Amino acid sequence: MADSPREIVRLITCGSVDDGKSTLIGRLLHEAGAVPADQTAALPLIDGQPDLSFLVDGLAAEREQGITIDVAYRFFDIGERRFILADTPGHEQYTRNMVTAASTADVAVVLIDARKGVLTQTRRHSRLLALLGVRRVVLAVNKMDLVEGSQDRFDAIVDDYRAFAASIGLTDVAAIPLSARRGDNVMTAGAMPWYTGPTLMSHLQTVGLSEAAPGPLRMAVQGVTRHADFRGFTGRIEAGTVRPGDAVRILPSGVSAAVARIVALDGDLEQARGGQSVTLSLTPDVDVSRGDLVAAADAPPEVADQFDAHVVWMSDRPLLPGRAYWLKLGAATVPARISDIRHKVNVDTGEELAATTLTLNDIGRCTLALDAPVAFEPYAFNRDLGGFILIDRMTNETAGAGMIRFALRRSANVRPQALSVSRADRAALKRQSPLVLWFTGLSGAGKSTIANRVEQRLNAEGLHTVLLDGDNVRHGLNRDLGFTDADRVENIRRVAEVARLMTDAGLIVLVSFISPFRDERRMARERMEPGEFVEIFVDAPLEVAEARDVKGLYAKARAGQLENFTGIDSAYESPEAPELRIDAAACSPDEAAEQVMALIHARQAR
Repeated sequence: MADSPREIVRLITCGSVDDGKSTLIGRLLHEAGAVPADQTAALPLIDGQPDLSFLVDGLAAEREQGITIDVAYRFFDIGERRFILADTPGHEQYTRNMVTAASTADVAVVLIDARKGVLTQTRRHSRLLALLGVRRVVLAVNKMDLVEGSQDRFDAIVDDYRAFAASIGLTDVAAIPLSARRGDNVMTAGAMPWYTGPTLMSHLQTVGLSEAAPGPLRMAVQGVTRHADFRGFTGRIEAGTVRPGDAVRILPSGVSAAVARIVALDGDLEQARGGQSVTLSLTPDVDVSRGDLVAAADAPPEVADQFDAHVVWMSDRPLLPGRAYWLKLGAATVPARISDIRHKVNVDTGEELAATTLTLNDIGRCTLALDAPVAFEPYAFNRDLGGFILIDRMTNETAGAGMIRFALRRSANVRPQALSVSRADRAALKRQSPLVLWFTGLSGAGKSTIANRVEQRLNAEGLHTVLLDGDNVRHGLNRDLGFTDADRVENIRRVAEVARLMTDAGLIVLVSFISPFRDERRMARERMEPGEFVEIFVDAPLEVAEARDVKGLYAKARAGQLENFTGIDSAYESPEAPELRIDAAACSPDEAAEQVMALIHARQAR
């Protein structure tokens, strides 16, 4: 009979710099037989003991070779368990790497140098463990040989840590005194006769793990299979069990169906459970797409598009409230934005601090708004349906990771109201097609002048228009906003929403804003119906725009009297593919207006 598969345990080691983490990992690999004897024999000696840190010291390699190491994974077996150990650097600047590893960990080994006791980084990592749902902690008080195996020192450190851990919700803490360098209490008992508890390896062999959620069915659809007369939906069952005939509900649509077949690589199954990847065939043949969730019909999760969540920021580019990111939750990917930062968390003290943005390694409690509803469960209950990542839409890097706390009530209570008069009806009444003409460029490029002349021509032709000018809007709707990057993002978000409402009224909307960031101009485009957004780049070199500085703004910015001024100390990101580029240095406002009118006539004729 084939051997039963080993139980998988995901382990993370964390702690402050020089607590002996690399040595401990090397010792675990050595004692578990994961390192060839000849490799161990070749290691340099310290006080007659092999320096096992050389087996795994990724940070040293990073320093020497300039390699960026996010998380290094090590594999070893102890008894009936196979361990996947996530090794992350202990330095504060690598906090985001620790978050990546802890998000899937079952058990955490928190190292403490017996000479130093509980440090700031110890508290930081422990707070992150609590936030990320790691509930089982091994407190490894290392380097006991350097304090002469003192029980008093060990007890004092354990009392200090347990009191702190209990205050943040970590109550399952097993404390073990050890010397990773000598191997004391790693696999065999060391020179501390007063300690009668388990060694580290025996504890890891027996520590209890959270069982796979036995609750109702949850399966995120990762693909759709079609061939001949078969259509199935493939995914990994995250929780529960499923059998042919079971009633299911497809979320977020809420459509109901029943399971007709469960198909695996070796044929049809009579039952599938958590952890298995299968293909479900449903009856009737309802509409299901990648990113949907198949759930038990009598116990579906919630569906919402606004959340209260903790966000760990992992990008060098700061989080800007209002900016659109891709949110990936399970198999679903939808546009999302942080609409509000309630506070930033000081991970050293737990203090809640006011914040308008998040920077690298910051943790904030935020309000999250999605462009489409998703099925979810709170992270504390279900990591798979409560944990998400935010992806920068310009660079495709993972910008942040988050944990959903709960859905906002307004997400369920605020619903679109059906209207009898449609946008098409309003446009037909005006005998025109709605359009947004988005003029962008540096201050002084001539955007407002050109937009104003275009509107005069449109009105002379009997067309219905409205002109949204940056300075005018900041006197009213956006008078509460400044000129920081975050305020600029919100400025454009509000204007884009107003422009969208005005296209619903059937109007031709002229928008004249610097709008310096590509992300926000793309967001504005996506708010409009396909083909209704026209980006017009009024391209004037900085020296030309500065020479036209009738308001004296460039002079003030050069003198340091005006901060965050686009082109001087705040960036302008030129359009990559505008529908129209106007060379503002080579043509007059009237000539530029004629170019725009020709483009409008071509659009209206479609």
